[in-house]
Amino acid sequence: MKLLALDTSSEGCSAALLVDGEVSERFELAPRGHTRLLMPMVRELLAEKNLAPAELDALAFACGPGSFTGVRIATGVVQGLAWGLDIPVVPVSSLQAVALGAMDALDPHEETGIAVAFDARMGEVYWGCFAARAGLPEALASEQVCPPEAVTLPAGPERWCGAGPGWQYRSAMPAEVSGRVDPVDETLVLRAAWVARLAVIAFGQGKAVPAEQAQPVYIRDEVAWKKLPGRK
Repeated sequence: MKLLALDTSSEGCSAALLVDGEVSERFELAPRGHTRLLMPMVRELLAEKNLAPAELDALAFACGPGSFTGVRIATGVVQGLAWGLDIPVVPVSSLQAVALGAMDALDPHEETGIAVAFDARMGEVYWGCFAARAGLPEALASEQVCPPEAVTLPAGPERWCGAGPGWQYRSAMPAEVSGRVDPVDETLVLRAAWVARLAVIAFGQGKAVPAEQAQPVYIRDEVAWKKLPGRK
């Protein structure tokens, strides 16, 4: 299996190449450098493994939620490559990918819950809850965007850990959430290597899609924007 994964959904820009189970990666913190950095990263990774783009079996990308502009960049690049190479794409949740990174960093016990929070701006967070099961994060509820005061933990796990920069709003979260989630790593930035690891599993489960169906997931839609105080 040869899979190329991309991420530009946050301040990090990264590309990862998974070849027969081994992952190599390029990563850089560059909030405004995604467009400039992404394709050179891809070319470096392919050259390092002496691979031609036509030898890839699939592509993957972090489809969101995250920075609207960033998610669109990765979407556009992966669609263009997929159309040109005539290969499928595996969209991967940005929140789930960070949950996998949290499992690497925090080493939670089996069935521990992982609450991932991103800063969604406008006084809200992107929120996703997962359980550590067989070395992977399994979604426990639908991902959502909401004020920190409205986040909840689904039933199931007795122990919880947290990850993502949205945890900077921990003091605003309900006590039944903030008091149950520990430890928390606010520093985790999404990496394409995590996307690649989840994507190869999803590919085996038949979750790859053609280029035109590789779409960004914003969660927040126009209705949410219109409901802001002061907006007409």
